[in-house]
Amino acid sequence: MKAIIDKLAERAYITPKVLKWARESAKMTLEVAASKVNKSAEQLSAWEEGSEFPTIKQAETLAKAYKRPFALFFLPEIPHDFQPLQDFRKSDSKELTTGSIFIIREIQQKQNWLSEVMKESGEPELPFIGKYSISSNPEEVATDILTTLEISRNFLGQGSPVKYWVDQIEAKGVFVSRTSFIHSRMVLDKDELQGFAITDPFAPFIFVNSQDWDAPQLFTLVHELAHLWIAETGISNDIEIASKNDHPIERFCNEVAANVLMPKELIRSFESQIYSNSKSVYKVAKLIGVSSFALIVRALNLSLISLDRYHILKEQVQKDFSEFLLLEEEKKRKAKQKEGGPNPYLLRVNKNSRLFTQYVLDAFRGGNIEPTQASTLLSTSINNFSKLELQIYK
Repeated sequence: MKAIIDKLAERAYITPKVLKWARESAKMTLEVAASKVNKSAEQLSAWEEGSEFPTIKQAETLAKAYKRPFALFFLPEIPHDFQPLQDFRKSDSKELTTGSIFIIREIQQKQNWLSEVMKESGEPELPFIGKYSISSNPEEVATDILTTLEISRNFLGQGSPVKYWVDQIEAKGVFVSRTSFIHSRMVLDKDELQGFAITDPFAPFIFVNSQDWDAPQLFTLVHELAHLWIAETGISNDIEIASKNDHPIERFCNEVAANVLMPKELIRSFESQIYSNSKSVYKVAKLIGVSSFALIVRALNLSLISLDRYHILKEQVQKDFSEFLLLEEEKKRKAKQKEGGPNPYLLRVNKNSRLFTQYVLDAFRGGNIEPTQASTLLSTSINNFSKLELQIYK
């Protein structure tokens, strides 16, 4: 027992500036990080300055909290990290916090590994990545997205619109990650991060924050597809809410998404009476998988409703949405009281991407990657791989 205690008390002679960099790149304050090891901010500061050193156990705990390999702390210099994604969000958007940083880094690591593997194995480049530019016609890009994904203009009532689209997207080699949390105590704020896209000719990735309800998720998903079609990697936010302050790329991708989900000929085919009140708008919006707000914005832009009618409907839609949120919160509260809940392995598959999960499992079973690497990539122990696989086709 004494030997074990002595081992845990051994000092970890880490590189102080690397320790500090790991904390700061995780967007953690001294106080929050210190609480992970039950120490004061002053004590952690002393470790980061090099005047004192943590024990091995304390250093290992911090590595886990920062989501960094323990061995990284012993590097002589700060390592070259994944570059931050370009931020296309408005200048007054919330600062990205720890959860957002972690999910972006996790997807970057998956994407980087997969891209390298595909290049080395001689996989062909995806022809639609960067096929267009921001100077292209948004309607033309929208048509190409639908054609490439083999989605008919008559895609109304396709069950769960989000799942249908994800299945079609991944069938063409684009990896889609959807989650609303890093773990149970770290939820991803949808007002901070709705989605992002990493463009790559071999392994493009899309991330969608699933904390939002289905309609905004679908719009985000298609918006991020537009990013891939013009090869613009970056973070998006407030996707459905157009503003003259939006980045030009965001405005373009919103226009593409609107043309994909609400093509002119479809919206113009609806009876004008649907804009008589918000309830009628909601019925049609739900049918095509968009929000009521997105539909009335589209109708306004196509001159199907007047500005005055738009403002009236907008006020009604906002009131309806507030009531909808209250009902959703009540549903979630009741669901928590019941036993069970979402299958944790299904949530893991959605977070990893179904296509990515299958790719890693195939590589593991084919003996092309080590068990520990497969486990790290899927954030799942090897013993539970079969449970993951059961969820892939559900």
